[in-house]
Amino acid sequence: MSDPSTVRSGPDRTRRRAAIVVVARAVLIATGLVTAYYLLPLNERGTAGVSALLACGSAAVLLMFWWEVRAIMRSPHPRLRAVEALATTLPLYLVLFASGYYVLEHLAPGSFSEPLTRTDALYFALTTFSTVGFGDITAHSQAGRVLTMVQMAGGLLLVGVAARVLAGAVQTGLRRQSREPSAQPQSRPDAGPRDREAGP
Repeated sequence: MSDPSTVRSGPDRTRRRAAIVVVARAVLIATGLVTAYYLLPLNERGTAGVSALLACGSAAVLLMFWWEVRAIMRSPHPRLRAVEALATTLPLYLVLFASGYYVLEHLAPGSFSEPLTRTDALYFALTTFSTVGFGDITAHSQAGRVLTMVQMAGGLLLVGVAARVLAGAVQTGLRRQSREPSAQPQSRPDAGPRDREAGP
């Protein structure tokens, strides 16, 4: 006769392992994105380069989000996968706008209230996204203000629309899971040897 606590610990252990993998993968991706932001030669881009950077970066955010939504619907752990989707899409979004702010400041000095280092640009992107806006760094040029407005609108979409899409994907994944039969039939803990041999 099998112990019910050991039967339950299998799925719990699997869920814990999946949570650790999700957190580790999200941390690695976020670390990789921030590292790439600090290492890429952003100073050498012209106006066309900034436009291309923002267009390609926006496409990358959308593609990554679309891929994550599909992965959530197929995942055995859709809630965990949704957390990973947010934890990877958000840093990409912030790094994209931080890069835009940094490049704009170097193309047109004085676009912001103070010269921006990469850390300053990332800080400004994060305070704008979180709507904290301490006011210590502000956009002075028209281009800087337009870029900031685009980030604000994108942030609202990311929080509002993307959250709904992710919640829908999680629900779809959970419904798919409940419709799928288990891969291995579990024997009843109270079934005797004869019941197990006879089967259902």
